Amino acid sequence: MTSSPPAVVAAALHRYGLERDRLRTALARVLEIPIADLDALEHLELAGPLSQRELAERLLLTSGAVTVLVDRLQSAGLVTREPHPTDRRVSLVHLVADAQLPDIPELERHHAAIRNAASRLAADARGSATTFLTDVTDSAALATERLRSAAPTRRHARGANKGA
Repeated sequence: MTSSPPAVVAAALHRYGLERDRLRTALARVLEIPIADLDALEHLELAGPLSQRELAERLLLTSGAVTVLVDRLQSAGLVTREPHPTDRRVSLVHLVADAQLPDIPELERHHAAIRNAASRLAADARGSATTFLTDVTDSAALATERLRSAAPTRRHARGANKGA
């Protein structure tokens, strides 16, 4: 196996990110749901039940926007709200186990291709790949938090434009 320069690896990751964005956009169109709804479903699939506040933090949305989003997903039969086991003030958003989503063969083929590519890696390469992906994921999460805290509020941004 040949070694790839770091820039080639970074470019391949960037290309994957762009193609995954395109895939998610196409999937949202097929499902006829907004991309934010698809993002919410993915977060719930990966993390399990979340409070609306946790979902808002992950999606970078306001609490009001998440309430509308969850209402929409609940009306579509994709999620339920259930009481938190220890905090009566909070409800948890759960994916509906038998949600009626259309069968999307292209998506299953994509997931199978990912599993197949991972299975072709040698054990030590899987470890290295997992470490690499974890590192870049953690870096993206940190950059997101820094951008989020640095972003001006809508009111502040409008005030800054008045003098221009």
